Order: sequence, then C-alpha cells, then structure tokens
Amino acid sequence: MSEGSRHSFLYRNGLSLTLLGLMIVFLAAQILTGYSVYNDEREDEGAPPATITEYVSSGHFIQATFENWESEFLQMAIYVLLTVSLRQAGSSESKRLDREDSSEKTPEPRPGSPWPVRKGGIWLKLYENSLSLGFLLLFLVSFVLHFNGSLKDYNEKELMSGGEPASWPDYIMNARFWFESFQNWQSEFLAVASIVLLSIWLRQKGSPESKPVDASFEDTGK
Repeated sequence: MSEGSRHSFLYRNGLSLTLLGLMIVFLAAQILTGYSVYNDEREDEGAPPATITEYVSSGHFIQATFENWESEFLQMAIYVLLTVSLRQAGSSESKRLDREDSSEKTPEPRPGSPWPVRKGGIWLKLYENSLSLGFLLLFLVSFVLHFNGSLKDYNEKELMSGGEPASWPDYIMNARFWFESFQNWQSEFLAVASIVLLSIWLRQKGSPESKPVDASFEDTGK
C-alpha cells in the first residue's frame, strides 16, 4: 500500500485545498468591494452604475487582479532560480553551504519516476527546469492580462472625462502602468527576503518552512 492511499483525499490535499479556498474567499471579497468602488467612481463621473457581470469584465477588476498575480509569479520564478546558486547562511530557505543538495543530484530513471525522466533528452532538460519555466509562463500571461486590463481601465476613464484613449504602444511607456507593477514587485521581494532572513533566528514548530526548534542559528537548510 502506498503512503498516499492510507489517507483520505482531504488529508492528502488539505494544504492546497485550504489555500485555494482562501483565495476564492478573498477574490469574492475583492469583487464585492471593488464593485462598490467602481460604481462610486462611475457615479462621480455621471455614468450609470455597472452590473456585477460588467464589473468582472472591466479594466478596473482585470488590472487589479492580474497586477497582483503577476508579481506573485515573478517573485516565485526568480526565487526558484536564485536558490539554485545562491546561499544564505543559517536560513532554512537555503541549500546547505558545504554539501551537495538532493536537488542537485543527476536524475536516474526508476519505477515511479515522471515520464520525462525515463524518456531523457530534451524532455528531461525541460523537466529539470519546469518549475521556473512554469512560473515564468504564468508571470507572462498575468503580465499581458494586467496590461490589457490597465489599458482598458485607463481608456474608460479618459473617455468619461473627455480625453483621448491610448493605444497599446503608447500605454506601454505610461508611468501609470509601470507604477502598478513596481509597487507590487518590490513588496514581493521584501516578503521573500523576510522569510529567508527571519528563518535564521525564528522558528515555527511543525512547519517544514522552519528549522527544528532546537537548531542553532548557524545551521543552514531544513
């Protein structure tokens, strides 16, 4: 009997289900509060209120949602890549300083290995980097959706105030769009730096993100 088959589906997937559930709850809260803000802004401009369906397809909602997703995926992609070669003495988030990490070992095909490992060649090379590539792809998709939503929201406000809508080549150089991105990007790297550094001195019993409670400050890695 495999390890997973001894436990229920909810037990085996509790962490991801809880995180996705929280995301859905907060996304719903974002929609409701954003919908109220959006209609307040339309009222100030003398425009009729939008329906909830119109709101979730508006630039206001798309921009606000994907500028945050974009920064999360960028942070994770760069963090995964940086941890390949960089170290932080004493941090549970770093590879050890003086020994090979299990993630660095040459993959060997064996029963139960993912099929790219058994296949080898280009498939193995792609699979070896699939985590960072996956995050980078999600970042690019979110970046494009953020840009389109921001442009749509910008043009809607311009039209309501009697201005001229911008084309995408013009808007890509607009400080407003990059301000939306940079304010999120810097906060994400602050958050990652915080867990890297705080895990040197602070502990959380039972969490795999923490070193053992009795580990010294100098111990590096999990």
